[in-house]
Amino acid sequence: MTAPTYPSAPQVAHTDEYHGTCIADPYRWLENPDSPETRAWIEAENALTFDFLGRIESRGRIKERLTQLWDYERYSVPFRQGGRYFWFRNDGLQNQSVLYTAESLDGEARVLLDPNTLSPDGTVALSGLAVSEDGARMAYGLSNAGSDWQEWQVRDIASGKDAPDRLRWVKFSGASWTHDGLGFFYSRYDPPSEGEALQGVNYYQKLCYHRLGMEQDADEIVYNRPDEKEWGFGGHVTEDGQYLLIHVWRGTDPKNAIFYKDLTAPDAPVVELFSDFDAAYGFIGNEGPVFWFVTDLKAPRRRVLAVDTRQPERENWREIIPQSEETLQGVSLVGDQFFASYLQDARAQVRTFSLGGALLGEVPLPGLGSVSGFGGKRRDAETFYSFTSFAVPPTIYRYDIPSATSTVFRQPLLVFDPADYEASQTFYTSKDGTRVPMFLAHKRGLRRDGGNPTYLYGYGGFGASLTPSFSVPLLAWMEMGGLVAIPNLRGGGEYGEEWHQAGTKTRKQNVFDDFLAAAQWLIDNGYTATPKLAIGGGSNGGLLVGACLTQRPDLFGAALPAVGVLDMLRFHQFTIGWAWTTDYGSADDPEQFAALLAYSPLHNIRSGTCYPATLITTADHDDRVVPAHSFKFAAALQAAQAGTSPILIRIETQAGHGGGKPTAKAIEEAADRWAFLTAALCFEPD
Repeated sequence: MTAPTYPSAPQVAHTDEYHGTCIADPYRWLENPDSPETRAWIEAENALTFDFLGRIESRGRIKERLTQLWDYERYSVPFRQGGRYFWFRNDGLQNQSVLYTAESLDGEARVLLDPNTLSPDGTVALSGLAVSEDGARMAYGLSNAGSDWQEWQVRDIASGKDAPDRLRWVKFSGASWTHDGLGFFYSRYDPPSEGEALQGVNYYQKLCYHRLGMEQDADEIVYNRPDEKEWGFGGHVTEDGQYLLIHVWRGTDPKNAIFYKDLTAPDAPVVELFSDFDAAYGFIGNEGPVFWFVTDLKAPRRRVLAVDTRQPERENWREIIPQSEETLQGVSLVGDQFFASYLQDARAQVRTFSLGGALLGEVPLPGLGSVSGFGGKRRDAETFYSFTSFAVPPTIYRYDIPSATSTVFRQPLLVFDPADYEASQTFYTSKDGTRVPMFLAHKRGLRRDGGNPTYLYGYGGFGASLTPSFSVPLLAWMEMGGLVAIPNLRGGGEYGEEWHQAGTKTRKQNVFDDFLAAAQWLIDNGYTATPKLAIGGGSNGGLLVGACLTQRPDLFGAALPAVGVLDMLRFHQFTIGWAWTTDYGSADDPEQFAALLAYSPLHNIRSGTCYPATLITTADHDDRVVPAHSFKFAAALQAAQAGTSPILIRIETQAGHGGGKPTAKAIEEAADRWAFLTAALCFEPD
């Protein structure tokens, strides 16, 4: 691979002062995605990148195999409402999954909503839905071209026809119906200024109630806080229909508040139940005025509490399920039992408890993997869940609560044999002595001769946990002879809130140290070598890749930063970026500015350095991590490159941060990534 001639990217004399330190920003002009100069640069970069990728001999074969592997029938976990079942199904290569409904599990299913009919290229996605208590209507949100902005509509379930209701400027919101079926709660922002929809800062969310048949302008504002611009609200009607629970969030901080409103009392006030933002509180369910919550209050690995709203003082709270050695991820209330999902070293476990907290048993799982689902209602006799692992696509199970037994509800037919692959878990030591787990997945019979093309993937932020799950691109990588390595870095939630906090703000370097130590461990233990080692990650994981790439460019053969947060001094000035300051800190704070500047990928590019082959990916409609991060990083890295390895940027159009991405676009992007790595790491796929 040789470095091409890059498009012109003029540097301008722009500087910003931070606490007495002047920082140059020579590519500030790339922050305007619609200027003629930026559009010309985007077109030139894409022309270069797609020409380069198109000349890689293996790309056509990789895309063909990805298409074959992606072509399998898949289902979501079903749910039941108003005497009907609902689930999603994709026949394999449909750009968007289709929503079905049926009156019974073995009854005739019919299409309720097919998003593939809403746009010719599959870029309109269903981004949320809520079915009314009686099962008569469905509120649903649509996202266009991957944007976080949603437009909500209402569909009659019997006829399949839409009502005229249209709700705009909805973001980071679901919907929850009142039990009379007359309307639903949702959250929205004020309309952005002209030209600011994809970049303007999002503040002052409002919790609203939409009454069917009314214009959005007439919607009641149920709760808002003009004095707290960063507060957001999620409204949820309890299963008994009596209360509106209001989840109050501040950015991505896991600590939240809980308010509630009695829906049976006219003009009832909003009651602030938890208002100190001292812990995370997740509502599980209620028995009249007694509410159950999962919380990390005085329990970093979480526990379950009962709070009687008639006596809400803390001395009256009751512990129902205490903290355990494993990390409690979530709890649902179905069939008068608590279904509690745990992580033991990032591996899924599910236990059941009585309402009094007595352990009833454990749901047997097929192996090392991830589980989701277990939704339903208090009186249900069944629930559904999904199990997946590195080589096993999601299989949907029906769990019979009285007999405590699982049966397969839907299982995909595959064009490969999962037995050809194996996964294991190992542990390694990070720079400061911290013990970190890592999953390894590959074909059986992998030799530890230092020559395996390896894809090291990470995230390490916002309390998110990386657990074994199926991915067509990762399966294709393993089929090609590659090793997949996924470490559970600090900043994630695998070991609870303490593990998360250990990778935030001025401690963020711990995350990068964990990732770098994983790379070194793979080399030292004979799995791979620098020329065969690629790193990848998206969003916060894109930051991870960018930071490690600039800190240790000598350690890797290739890097794939996707939709990354790469300008750590200005991220909080766009869309919802301000919300990430709970994890990253802010350049507005002197101490945090110093920590951010020390690792900010954009600001740690050094001219005259030999950087490994890098393929940056972003999208022109990404309104979460605005593409300016990737634009500026690419221009700066191309200008600084002293080696012969290419620095390319792939800019997807009609796409966003990744949510709702059409299957066709996902296949194209995966084919480009793996083709780039076959060239960068110099190997021929099996």
